[in-house]
Amino acid sequence: MTAMARSAPEVQVKEAVLITPSDPTANHLLKLSAVDSQLFLRFTIEYLLIYRPLRFNGMDRDDITARVKAALGRALVPYYPLAGRVRVRPDGSCLEVVCRGQGAVFVEATADFTVSDFEKAPRYVTEWRRFLALEVADVLQGAPPLVVQLTWLSDGAAALGFGFSHCICDGIGSVEFLNLFAQLATGRRNGSSADFKPKPVWQRHLLDKTPFTLRQQPTQLLHPEFNRVTDHCKFMSRFTPDKLTPTSVTFDEWRLNELKHSINPTSQLRLLCTTFEVLSAYIWKSWATALDFPPQQNLKLLFSVDIRHRVKPSLPTGFYGNGIVLGCAQTTARNLTEKGLAYATELIKEAKNRVDNNYVKEVVESVSLNGASCVPDPVGVLVLSQWSRLGLEMVDFGMGRPVHLAPVCTDRYCILLPVDDHSRSVKVMLAVPSIAVDKYLDLLSDV
Repeated sequence: MTAMARSAPEVQVKEAVLITPSDPTANHLLKLSAVDSQLFLRFTIEYLLIYRPLRFNGMDRDDITARVKAALGRALVPYYPLAGRVRVRPDGSCLEVVCRGQGAVFVEATADFTVSDFEKAPRYVTEWRRFLALEVADVLQGAPPLVVQLTWLSDGAAALGFGFSHCICDGIGSVEFLNLFAQLATGRRNGSSADFKPKPVWQRHLLDKTPFTLRQQPTQLLHPEFNRVTDHCKFMSRFTPDKLTPTSVTFDEWRLNELKHSINPTSQLRLLCTTFEVLSAYIWKSWATALDFPPQQNLKLLFSVDIRHRVKPSLPTGFYGNGIVLGCAQTTARNLTEKGLAYATELIKEAKNRVDNNYVKEVVESVSLNGASCVPDPVGVLVLSQWSRLGLEMVDFGMGRPVHLAPVCTDRYCILLPVDDHSRSVKVMLAVPSIAVDKYLDLLSDV
């Protein structure tokens, strides 16, 4: 532990308990899909939501804690796999969930933080780690797939940390669960199964290889996210946690418009590109420029693409499994840094447009046939995750809407976040090698 970590404000755990479903649930095994079972999804999605003080509608801490715990038990009835345990199937083909109502973990804690401590980036990568005290390193070792931590801050504000096993749900599915959970906590839903909208849908077989005709040739080469590249710069050695500085930059609506306007006005791309595409391109280009990679270094931007309506037939409403595949834009460091913003934006748009029904079939074939070898090569990679359109900013447990949203750990994965009361603004959080952080921030602010 560093001296900085030792001097950080204290977080004291008051209680840690298992919360089981409040009603009996099915006792069986549920198979996860080939997409769910990918090695690179065997980690925890970790959200941190910060709520202002004095918005608790007359309830005290004990009342709110009791409501949250009770609501968690009720929410785990329709979403009972989140109370199970994940393991590898005996035949090794994929993962499955052992559903025995084992429960999710609930933690209550106090902390010497205030709401203003979350207005900027944390001082180091793991400073906010303690707001989700139970860190699930490997869900396949019997860990619970869902952890909830309610932490009371010293100024009367509250922090809610959530950890979801990515094997069981993606961002869209996890937020659907959080909305139900929050509505049960506030009484906006009565807990009747008929009242759940969207109704949780399992149906993981829809993303297995079974419905597809497997190709005779391997498809891995068609998907650059799985292909290895030559490392010209000892890439991963730059990104150890002690060498990273977290950053947080907000792009207001006018700055996002300026980015689009910076693309050649005669270009059709300017009319067609989305905010996500142009902002992602700008971040990727600024990051690569600041880190000064060798010109020949191959660089990739990986990002999730929702496939719920890109496959045929579409996945059903309420499907909360991993309805995503990775989009991959790639180029050399020279091209990314020297060519204009339109170039990188076009690469990202093309990567998104490639994801169609056949593309998803190819991914399923690859992960089904190649298993452990289908893991994105981290060399030259920037991973970007868009949380700004999930609806996290609407999750109200009776304490108002969250005023700050963040990942529990701000690391080398770039997170796009919503901004309180500014629906068209986006906050960008990313940890950058400390030697390049000043240049990165200068580039990111130079619109």
